Amino acid sequence: MFFVSYGRRSPKPRRKQCDDAISNNGVRRCDNEKNTLISLSVSVSIAVLAAGVAISAQDKYTVQVPNGLGFSEFRGYEDWPVIAMSESGGKIAVIVGNPVMIDAYKEGVPGNGKPFPDGAKMAKIHWNPKIQETYPGQPTVPGTQLDAGFMVKDSKRFADSGGWGWAEFNYDAASDTFKPAAADNPPQENDAKCGFSCHSVVQNRDYVFTDYGKR
Repeated sequence: MFFVSYGRRSPKPRRKQCDDAISNNGVRRCDNEKNTLISLSVSVSIAVLAAGVAISAQDKYTVQVPNGLGFSEFRGYEDWPVIAMSESGGKIAVIVGNPVMIDAYKEGVPGNGKPFPDGAKMAKIHWNPKIQETYPGQPTVPGTQLDAGFMVKDSKRFADSGGWGWAEFNYDAASDTFKPAAADNPPQENDAKCGFSCHSVVQNRDYVFTDYGKR
């Protein structure tokens, strides 16, 4: 009787194991593992990219005029009712107001000689005009946004500017961000008097230019 002694065999190289490990559907298990790793890597990369975009996106409601009004004081202005529209200097605009402002207009302010109540707020958004050449009549519609301006009535806070506070924020379409309009010489401590000199010509209308459009 002969006894044959087999020496210890080395494991197959990874590539050889992959060649031999054929799944039932004819696809190598190593290929499946490779594809899984690639898919996982792509998913992680997309998630990281999306997180980076989310982090870099500006929350406009954190923007504020130094020592003045901030976007947060006009939260929800995007859905306020329209007061009127305007066109001036090659720009088109829509003026909107919060419920306090709209109710005062409906009661006849400022035409009845009464002032707007505290808490009244307005917003004015400017756009570059854009012509819809393929639409019937080629209407002019809002194009790129230029800025957003605000005013709020608070007779105690803004006693030295007719009871109104103002703020204007320029919009940069390329970066989708807002920043306070330049103010080389802050006019008062809270820097919210930027519109006072302009609006003083309508002091008899409680410093408000815009009429409520009939509808």
